Amino acid sequence: MPRSINLRQVEAFRAVIENGTVSAAALALNVTQPAVSKLVSNLEYDTGLRLFDRVKGKLTPTIQGVRLYEEVDRVFSGLHQLERAVETVRREEKGRLVVGVLPALSGHFIQQVTMRFLESEPHVFVSLIVRGSPGLTDWLATRQVDVGILNARVEHAYLETEPFLSHPLVCIMPPAHPLARKSVIRPADLHDEPFVGFDEGVEIRRVVDEVMANYGSQPRLVLEVTTAPTLCEFVAHGLGLSLVHPLMAGPVQGRVAIRRFEPAIDNHFLLVKAQKARNAGLLDLFIQHARRCGGELMREALSA
Repeated sequence: MPRSINLRQVEAFRAVIENGTVSAAALALNVTQPAVSKLVSNLEYDTGLRLFDRVKGKLTPTIQGVRLYEEVDRVFSGLHQLERAVETVRREEKGRLVVGVLPALSGHFIQQVTMRFLESEPHVFVSLIVRGSPGLTDWLATRQVDVGILNARVEHAYLETEPFLSHPLVCIMPPAHPLARKSVIRPADLHDEPFVGFDEGVEIRRVVDEVMANYGSQPRLVLEVTTAPTLCEFVAHGLGLSLVHPLMAGPVQGRVAIRRFEPAIDNHFLLVKAQKARNAGLLDLFIQHARRCGGELMREALSA
């Protein structure tokens, strides 16, 4: 009855087939020729197969030997693929960061943050995923994204959330607009003014509508949009005024006037990451850069 074979026997058999001779196989395996011969003989005995013909001191594979080699080669190819997979996982765990960001922050802000991070950690590969909050939440929950910046509530047992870059909304308008002469804009100032607003599905829109209603002000809605970059571009081109987070106004800085709005409407993004996230050190460093860069960009926008 055939006995169990061991990996060393298989390695010796494979080496003889691939190197052509016992001596070459011994050199490849860094063992003696007698050791290789014994391993091959033991493999034949344990399997009950005749793997080589001995012709004038040389080993020539038999049909059974060739057939077994095909199977061995297939197994070893699979092992090599597994080794590559292990290395890929190890490399990703140590040097890859997947960041999810809203379309509103996918321009200048995330470009600045990422560049600063890579200057300090040039060996890290960063992958940026631009999605809306619902899509990012799903990817965070399944650990396809390491950290996300969202603008909607997240309720998930395995996700940690915290307010990010909190600041009251500001009023933006074309620089030549009469209200630009004022340092503070109030709800009454916006009554019947052309207003570019977010779609009703965006939380900021609902909050702004409620504040305006409480003060008896009714801006004249001329356009609804779903993303902040689109909204800011229309304001910059003179279509109307709007209320946005100051970070969102960064891309149109210099093309719009930015004024404080009262009463203050607090607004923030959400920083979301998985509990016990991988690459915790890299993740914390990226978040530090994001906080610092976001604060600088907001101060620049507010001082313009």
